[in-house]
Amino acid sequence: MYLNTLKFAHGSKKKHKRVGRGIGTGFGKTCGRGHKGQTSRTGSSIRRGFEGGQMPLYRRIPKFGFLSRKQRVTQEVRLSEINKISDQYINLNTLKNFNIIKKNVKYVKIINKGVLDKKIVVQDIKVTKGALVAIEMLGGTVKETVV
Repeated sequence: MYLNTLKFAHGSKKKHKRVGRGIGTGFGKTCGRGHKGQTSRTGSSIRRGFEGGQMPLYRRIPKFGFLSRKQRVTQEVRLSEINKISDQYINLNTLKNFNIIKKNVKYVKIINKGVLDKKIVVQDIKVTKGALVAIEMLGGTVKETVV
């Protein structure tokens, strides 16, 4: 193999459109721009979403939805997921170490889904009313400290 024998793969190099080179090319005279009109002129550019003066779609339809920044770093944990943890004391770091929650999560709330089958001590984590009852029925405690 020599440098002069190397070739590009078939179809990888595409010839650019040469406009204004005669009628036989298919891009002579008007150069593919058509006759008259806004886009036939030089320097014309129409912004994205422009509909010729008609009220554009993105302004016609109603706006809705909002995603809080706090929502991105908040997660819910089920009681059944807590059963997987071998530690008795449960806090944010414990949940991260056992891969129950993602590493970027800052706020957690324990919800009453599934069955809890051991005594636990929850610290610095919010708990729903149902989950609180389920934890305290097994003799566990919840210590919430507001920071």
